[in-house]
Amino acid sequence: MALTRYNGMQDSTSTTNSFSSMLDRFFNESVNSRNFSGFTPHVDACETDKNYEIELALPGVKKEDINIDFQEGKLTITGERKLEKREDNRRYHMLETQYGSFTRSFYLPDKVNPDKISAHLDNGVLLVTVPKDEKKTMKRQINISSPEEGNKKVTEENAATAGEKGKSKKA
Repeated sequence: MALTRYNGMQDSTSTTNSFSSMLDRFFNESVNSRNFSGFTPHVDACETDKNYEIELALPGVKKEDINIDFQEGKLTITGERKLEKREDNRRYHMLETQYGSFTRSFYLPDKVNPDKISAHLDNGVLLVTVPKDEKKTMKRQINISSPEEGNKKVTEENAATAGEKGKSKKA
């Protein structure tokens, strides 16, 4: 008995399949049956008050097969998901799992602290935590001065400087 993939079109008496849905299935099959030279892991990215968090779905990938680099504001995650060949006379009739090398890059704002980036792989999910730099994200209040206040401040600074010079001459 051979396994065949059910595509919903075996029943020729069914007229409910529209041409559009047939094209959708065709293109979906074409995309899913491409060669397995690489894959793109699914990513969830979010931001909290203190961090940026990036989660990658990497089932079956070992931490030794993952590299994470951060340079010039770009976080790059590369790796490989390997197909383990078994010698038990298996003949695959269907292989939908994607294998091969992958690369995902993320541009982060300049307010991150690259020295404290951490990564954790658990149950096939890689979590990369990129902390925000507290000094760069701290809110500052800037006071606005008028031209009169600016001139008055300069005059006060000059008087204070002159007073200090007078004291230093007497000493």
